[in-house]
Amino acid sequence: MEDRAPEWNAPATDIGPAGPDTARPQQPESTGGAHEHRWWILAVIGIAQLMVVLDATIVNIALPSAQQDLGFTDANRQWIVTAYALAFGSLLLLGGRIADLVGRKAVFLIGLVGFAGASALGGAANSFTMLVAARALQGAFGALLAPAALSLLTTTFRDGRERAKAFGIYGAIAGAGGAVGLLLGGVLTEYLNWRWCLYVNLVFAALAIVGGARLLHGGRPAERPKLDIPGTLLACAGLFCIVYGFSNAESHAWGDVQTWGFLVAGGVLIALFVWWQTRARHPLLPLRVVLDRDRGASYAGIFISGAGIFGVFLFLTYYLQQILHYSPVTTGLAFLPMVVAMVISSVVTTNTLLPRFGGKPIVPTGMALAGLSMVWLTFLDLDSSYAAHVLPPLVVAGVGFGFIFAPGMNLATAGIAPRDAGVGSAMVNTSQQVGGSIGTSLLNTLATTAAANYLAGKQATPQAQAQAAIESYSTAYWWSAAIFAVGLVVTLVLYRPGPPTVHSSDGPVAL
Repeated sequence: MEDRAPEWNAPATDIGPAGPDTARPQQPESTGGAHEHRWWILAVIGIAQLMVVLDATIVNIALPSAQQDLGFTDANRQWIVTAYALAFGSLLLLGGRIADLVGRKAVFLIGLVGFAGASALGGAANSFTMLVAARALQGAFGALLAPAALSLLTTTFRDGRERAKAFGIYGAIAGAGGAVGLLLGGVLTEYLNWRWCLYVNLVFAALAIVGGARLLHGGRPAERPKLDIPGTLLACAGLFCIVYGFSNAESHAWGDVQTWGFLVAGGVLIALFVWWQTRARHPLLPLRVVLDRDRGASYAGIFISGAGIFGVFLFLTYYLQQILHYSPVTTGLAFLPMVVAMVISSVVTTNTLLPRFGGKPIVPTGMALAGLSMVWLTFLDLDSSYAAHVLPPLVVAGVGFGFIFAPGMNLATAGIAPRDAGVGSAMVNTSQQVGGSIGTSLLNTLATTAAANYLAGKQATPQAQAQAAIESYSTAYWWSAAIFAVGLVVTLVLYRPGPPTVHSSDGPVAL
């Protein structure tokens, strides 16, 4: 990676591995939103992002009811989640590049309409096959929507201070969306029925469509390079194999060819994709986007934290419901202090700390706090209470996540040339999605093994089963802590020291 200053708050220039591209002048293009409406645009983008992020968890709450209603088996239940993850994760880079080629506003609105239609189809599903197809369509349209939304934010907010505020809010939404999904899913499932966990997206989409149609500029690119077909096929196939392989790990052994075979194939395809990007005339992912140190550190940090964050979302949800016997609604409410802490730390960090210190002390500190919270959660047992034992580490986790996601997303998209904003934004979503898929399967497998080992040779009494569950959760928390420890080292090494700087034609200038 190149140790050069990111273009923090200046008109973006095409900076690649060889330096500024001075041979070809940049043509002006729309920045994606009217300056006077930028905060309304943030509200529209935030609604769309919340819809995509919470959909990863809101359906989990509805799964037992949907299974009872449609009559599918436990073995098939995972496909309701996997279908969404496969389509979303494998198509994100393509969706981001389409936004660069076609125009961000058009792709944003198409993604919203398609996501709403797929949600309506899923809510009306009368069979397992119909529900899985709807979830796959949700993922496909989400892969158009998510990178377009982030690239619109990137191109709308160019002023450093306003950009910091916008990314603080956006990062809080992206990080807290899973917890909001748990709460909303619990309320809808308990007081209406599981189908409303899908129908609710129509409300979010309608608000975002009306706002987007009225407020956004077309963002039609001045330059429209051809789509990199070989790169697209390699990236989509590679990401599909990786997400599918880790998804299979939840129901197959790691030694099963359906697990390791897909993972190896995915790794080979991604390696071929990277090789091809160095030779393609119009690469799907120009390496100038990822070779900057701060951007590379941010992508790595978001990937690692995406894997680790499931330790708190997934297993603490199990603990609250199965050990403390909370209802779905109460479980969702229990996560609200974490959401509040995340929102506050996201806004404070991006507005006050990031411009002064840069990413190097901030994101590693977030990793340390998140890891500490995971270690703290390992002390939970059958007699623990929420206020004394769950709430403190939950708040610490929220502060840590706020230190990671908002600054990471800000630095991951800072200074990207407008024609690369879509694919650069897609890398953020891809990092988080693939990290989440890996974290879910890895932690689930380790937790299940820990529970089985505890019960080996013991009579399966209710007390023993409850203690086995505690052992499995504790194992997951320890591994989550280890993941965040890796994130601490990686981000500490990769991030450039010192405050972010502006890259101008005269060289880097301190912000």
